[in-house]
Amino acid sequence: MASPLKVCIVGSGNWGSAIARIIGNNVRSLQHFATTVKMWVFEENVNGRKLTDIINTEHENVKYLPGYKLPDNVVAVPQLCDAAEGADILVFVVPHQFIRKLCDEMSGCVTAKARGITLIKGIDEGPEGLKLISDIIREKTGIDVSVLMGANIANEVAAEKFCETTIGSKDLKNGLLFKELLQTPNFRITVVDDADTVELCGALKDDTVSTATFLESCGIADLITTCYGGRNRRVAEAFAITGKSIEELEKEMLNGQKLQGPATSAEVYRILKQKNLVDKFPLFSAVYHICFEGKRVQEMISCLQSHPEHM
Repeated sequence: MASPLKVCIVGSGNWGSAIARIIGNNVRSLQHFATTVKMWVFEENVNGRKLTDIINTEHENVKYLPGYKLPDNVVAVPQLCDAAEGADILVFVVPHQFIRKLCDEMSGCVTAKARGITLIKGIDEGPEGLKLISDIIREKTGIDVSVLMGANIANEVAAEKFCETTIGSKDLKNGLLFKELLQTPNFRITVVDDADTVELCGALKDDTVSTATFLESCGIADLITTCYGGRNRRVAEAFAITGKSIEELEKEMLNGQKLQGPATSAEVYRILKQKNLVDKFPLFSAVYHICFEGKRVQEMISCLQSHPEHM
């Protein structure tokens, strides 16, 4: 009989902790998964105590997901390689800005037979240009990587409210394995063999991709959810009302969490500029100018109508 698959969650913020609740509970009843789940936690002091100690004794991430208990088989580990060593399943759920550095740290402690899934929304702009997060993980670790994207708000998933999501996988059997690991009666998963489109939907809420995949939870439902709730919506509303910078509001409102939307808009804008495509994508450009170049939100429509060189 094959050894049970060891699971490591790379990340422990709001979304990572919500997913840890699901995985920790699911592996207890799934024979081919090991019952102990390691979760890499960026070590912080919270009220004079190490966050890993709090999680491992009180089984709650009091900083990023207060009020929701984590299963006691989820073990917080402060060293990334200690968490990832020997893992058969790696679940990546960190802000996209950190993924290159973390993958570099993991090189040498991830086995080639491991399988990964990324829940990270965003696109990375590196020296070679625009890259999907899954491609960075694949290149730096050499493992197969699926993606999970959907109309999901971490606190609603943690509260076991009904949610749907999409897993995209280049190898369908891996997608089905992750569905088994992550699905619950209230967190329903559809698997498609279209990983790149699922990821692009999550990053850009872009309707230029495969119509069938865009109609899954990773596409139009995610777009609607983003507009009505979640941290990007809350901070955007405060940004429009207060006139404070995105950076100020992130510090004031998010208790150490990171926004993905503004960073993605900056990365997309830089690529559009490199490719001389700014005037073809006025909405992306307008969002960038408002977030980072001091244009007032009230000027959104004139931004869309203006030629970018004159903005």
